[in-house]
Amino acid sequence: MSTIAELDRAAHGSDPDVALQAVARLRRLVEQLETEQVVAARRAGWSWQDIAARLGVTKQTVHRKHRRHEEF
Repeated sequence: MSTIAELDRAAHGSDPDVALQAVARLRRLVEQLETEQVVAARRAGWSWQDIAARLGVTKQTVHRKHRRHEEF
């Protein structure tokens, strides 16, 4: 598994194939981290509105994306 620093270097590299693969891996990592933190915030009693404000999206967007993780 690559570190964030390695992925960052690869994403900024001159080989488009390697760079795009690094970007895809970073995207998956960000999605995973977002989901984990949304679940943690909901468990802590945060509203969808509070979470959406921190993520810079609408309440509807964050709810639609993460409501299936409510089975905590």
